[in-house]
Amino acid sequence: MNQGMIHIYSGDGHGKTPAAWGEALQAASEGKEVVVIQFLKGKGLEDSSFLKRLEPEIKFFRFEKSDAEFATLSDAHKAEEIQNIKNGLNFARKVLTTGGCDLLILDEVLGLIDVGVITVEELRSILSAKQPEVTIIMTGIQLSDEVCALADEVSRIDKMNFKVYA
Repeated sequence: MNQGMIHIYSGDGHGKTPAAWGEALQAASEGKEVVVIQFLKGKGLEDSSFLKRLEPEIKFFRFEKSDAEFATLSDAHKAEEIQNIKNGLNFARKVLTTGGCDLLILDEVLGLIDVGVITVEELRSILSAKQPEVTIIMTGIQLSDEVCALADEVSRIDKMNFKVYA
């Protein structure tokens, strides 16, 4: 039996989501089923015809209704979106409970902790539904020791500032 792992791609640099997508493409090319649930990305890529062509091997979900960034929403609209996000997290739990995929990508799920939508304990509860053979990739900028303890492997993607002298 193949033992799935929990990976985190974190840091302040660009490339966390593309790294996760690279893993998704590799898994799909090996005949595995992939589910991607995206959080806090605004509109994101949900209407992309390219993504539709990747189905059924890679299934893409976004539960938020607003095209705007979460931080810019009014309190009333945030409350509505929090319920939508919780629906997405419940869907993730269902996918993990049923073994509905080989790879589950929770894109920007760590950001949900940063903005106070969920706690680390709530994320731990969702991850506990994981079937042994399922691999999970979580992305987000901030990383705490408590979040790191949830993963088998953590990768940091950091922005580097340096000068090139000609």
